Amino acid sequence: MDVVAIMEALAEQGITVLFKADAERIAERRKPWTFVASDAPLRDDILVRTDAGSLEQCLEARLSRLRELGFAFPE
Repeated sequence: MDVVAIMEALAEQGITVLFKADAERIAERRKPWTFVASDAPLRDDILVRTDAGSLEQCLEARLSRLRELGFAFPE
């Protein structure tokens, strides 16, 4: 999975994508990774977000939702 290509493809469609690794949550042994996709094409009431144990888990959890909303990106 090419994370950079996915992020670039979403950005080209007007989506802002954020990945975050949280040191505090790592220390507390909680899900340290956060994925957030937002901005105009998602409308004000839609925010695609998840917290997970890895970057890959974040993508697996939310990319299907973005596809359902009509966005395209590399496999």
